[in-house]
Amino acid sequence: MRRGDSDARVGGDVTPGPLLLGVRHHGPGSARAVRAALDAERPAAVLIEGPPEGDALLGLAADPGMRPPVALLAHAVDDPGRASFWPMATFSPEWVALRWALDNGAAVRFVDLPAAHTLALNSDPTWGDGDDEEPQQSDPAVGLRIDPIAVLARTAGHDDPERWWEDVIEHRGDGDPRAPFAAVAEAMGVLRETYGAGGHGRDLVREAHMRLKLRAAQKEFGDDRVAVVCGAWHVPALRRRTTVAADRALLKGLPKVRTETTWVPWTHRRLARRSGYGAGIDSPGWYGHLFAAPDRPVERWLTKVAGLLRDEDRSVSPAHVIEAVRLAETLAALRGRPLAGLSETTDAVRAVMCEGSDVPLALVRDRLVVGDVLGEVPAGAPAVPLQRDLDRLQRSLRLKPEARERDLELDLRKENDTARSRLLHRLRLLGVDWGEPVAGRAGTGTFRESWRLRWEPELHVRVAEAGVWGTTVDGAATARAESRALAARTLADMTALAERCLLAGLADALPVVMRALADRAALDADVGHLAQALPALARALRYGDVRATDTAALGEVAAGLAERICVGLPPACAGLDRDAADEMRGHLDAVHAALGLLPDSADRADRWAAVLHRLATREAVAGLIRGRAVRLLLDDGRLGEDETARLMGLALSPGTPPADAATWIEGFVGGGTGGGMLLVHDERLLALVDAWLTGVPEEAFADVLPLLRRTFSAYEPGVRRTIGELVARGPSAAAARAQAGVPGFADALDEHRAEAVLPVLRLLLGNDEMTGADR
Repeated sequence: MRRGDSDARVGGDVTPGPLLLGVRHHGPGSARAVRAALDAERPAAVLIEGPPEGDALLGLAADPGMRPPVALLAHAVDDPGRASFWPMATFSPEWVALRWALDNGAAVRFVDLPAAHTLALNSDPTWGDGDDEEPQQSDPAVGLRIDPIAVLARTAGHDDPERWWEDVIEHRGDGDPRAPFAAVAEAMGVLRETYGAGGHGRDLVREAHMRLKLRAAQKEFGDDRVAVVCGAWHVPALRRRTTVAADRALLKGLPKVRTETTWVPWTHRRLARRSGYGAGIDSPGWYGHLFAAPDRPVERWLTKVAGLLRDEDRSVSPAHVIEAVRLAETLAALRGRPLAGLSETTDAVRAVMCEGSDVPLALVRDRLVVGDVLGEVPAGAPAVPLQRDLDRLQRSLRLKPEARERDLELDLRKENDTARSRLLHRLRLLGVDWGEPVAGRAGTGTFRESWRLRWEPELHVRVAEAGVWGTTVDGAATARAESRALAARTLADMTALAERCLLAGLADALPVVMRALADRAALDADVGHLAQALPALARALRYGDVRATDTAALGEVAAGLAERICVGLPPACAGLDRDAADEMRGHLDAVHAALGLLPDSADRADRWAAVLHRLATREAVAGLIRGRAVRLLLDDGRLGEDETARLMGLALSPGTPPADAATWIEGFVGGGTGGGMLLVHDERLLALVDAWLTGVPEEAFADVLPLLRRTFSAYEPGVRRTIGELVARGPSAAAARAQAGVPGFADALDEHRAEAVLPVLRLLLGNDEMTGADR
């Protein structure tokens, strides 16, 4: 024991004093060792690294409804977004110590810095986020920030800290499991002497609070009747001899906020470091297996892997499992490891069960190494009223939160599915993105909705934040929508909000939103703003039909916007540069699609067609927009093929600058508008484009090429190949036909080409013989 250390014990020491068990968070080996040490020492009190505000909730850990992984959640009452989590899994030493104390009648308390101070300090950038295993800013005088596990691994000659820790702690299967505590504490003591706080500035304050709590417990239960379970980094600080006055001085003047604390479900995925949780581990599923496996962990693990791969229709036999076990053990021996670890079993799975492919191996990592385990908390756990209402709705709608991402198809003609849809839309309006809308199956119309669901633990914080808007999901969403209606800055924001209110079924909020929308629409004269706003209104009217919602007021606003767009669009499209024309083309497409969703009106359709005719024939309008207007008229059947060819011929005439002609082509057949198939099936239009392209002067071709490349590169590979074949086959012949004014593919029916389709027709119709009349 070093000079200045107190009379504390670590591991199997017999020195009188509190038992200090330094662990690594979420370490299964540490958890087993903690359980063995507590069984041997039988302390009267167990102190655990965690926020003291959680003491009142510790008894819930013994509730049958509590299933790890779970986390203590503390958030500021006045600002629920300021929150911190203390997660625990079944293999976390803190959870093992907590359950041991509850099962054996020992007192159990949290002794870390109170969450009231932690949340206040988190808003101070000089303190960082307080996470034990992630970088945080601190006072430069404290020293450089270090990773103690990495330093110890390098000292031992290992370049992989994770593998070194697994070998010396997690994979120990023989001897006294308490022995590592003394060795780790000794090593951490040397590191603390060398590096001080190691860049963990807040640790000095946290450890002062821990020492005060430890002294109080010793006074209450006796010096040698107290056990402390904390991060190994803190053990040397708890053994130091300090005065009460010195520790209190470190805590004096710390900021604090009013907090609330509860238990929330956690997930294995959020325990993984790659998911962003700082004090996490790379392989929670693997660590959970190591902790739970009574014996032969490698054999049991590879059996799990085989079962997963078989469920995915991969051929994996017991022989594969046997061979994989042998390979993993051989690799461990060659690498000098006491037991095959995750890297050895992964290499064995890749070689034996996956035939060298990393594709099925990625599934193994996602489902087993990390895993989608979602914890549960009992119904009696404290929660904000909004969370309780959400829990009630989830149960009544049979919509259980799951950690694994899954797709949900809803049929809005069914009452329960409609209620589910409204719940998900209301939560999205509140910022609780449990579900994300996705493109549904083709041809299902507006009666179908497709969602992708995944419950993340952070959503509990979002629910707590949303609690300021109300105590029920319906009431909170209504209040939130009304507030956003008053704060919306653009007309498009207003119409999007109206659409979301209809989707969410917020009948009380809709009148407020509609009044604000009507006022904003009356004052906004920008055609671009009107064009951005109309599509959301058109969709909302359609959703209103499906959901049996009264949308009369919405229809009046939409009709007014459509009329103002028809009046203001032609002047707004004149004299635009390239970027402005590209933006206006997007507005043109959006308005055209939106008008098709509005209730049938022959007058409106004729009015819009007249607007498109004006755009298609005005020289002051950019070629991009003129070409797009011609295409929309052609698709709607309001422009004949002859007139289309005439307008294209004018746009591509020798007198038109090549760059302007190229933008016209881009507007007419560009992007994903189906223009490629139009050129495939109408050789006359293709011939016009080909004749123009071959006539572009050499000095202008370099300027035209990027525009054409952008236009045609958006086509499917098959479409591009077919166009190339048509051009190679003889675009000049097609051009001659086009110049002759003959529509279609040829002057008359080509019987030889028609005969070629007869075998296919016989196969489709199931007739071996076809009469002349059939033909």
